Amino acid sequence: MKELSLNILDITENSVKAGATLTEINIFEAENDLVLTITDNGCGMTKEILESVTNPFTTTRTTRKVGLGLPLLKLAAEQTGGEVTITSRHESEFPESHGTVVKAVFYKNHIDFTPLGDVVSTITTLIQGHPETDFLFIHTIGENAVTFDTRDLRETLEGIPLDTYEVIKWIEEYLKEQYSEILK
Repeated sequence: MKELSLNILDITENSVKAGATLTEINIFEAENDLVLTITDNGCGMTKEILESVTNPFTTTRTTRKVGLGLPLLKLAAEQTGGEVTITSRHESEFPESHGTVVKAVFYKNHIDFTPLGDVVSTITTLIQGHPETDFLFIHTIGENAVTFDTRDLRETLEGIPLDTYEVIKWIEEYLKEQYSEILK
């Protein structure tokens, strides 16, 4: 993938398919490193799936026999000298505290670092495509942060669907405004 934002979209889509009602997307950027952590409360993975999840020929999809999301994220991180760690608790073993955490570490000063890309479009696409799912987005850049929590917006809107055109446009502008303040 040409942008990490596409990896974020792919992995978060997997979270939604796993039944997550809340997915947290955290990006932490320091001067030379970027840490991406995606945490969900979906059904989790069994130990067998977890052990082979970065193999491109391991997938739970029935439409095709390959799954490239996590293998490509792992490759992108490792090309910079970073790594990917995945932990998961399957609902059969942990009925009250199941879910998955994907953490990727990248070194931005490496020539093979994949740019972050259009995170605003990724977040708005996720919300528009899954208006009943909650997303918490935090992108920390140095000492500043861009944040967005659909639970807060849902409470304010009192029943107006999050995938309403005006709401999606407002979310997009709100995120862009936060980024413009930080990146001045």
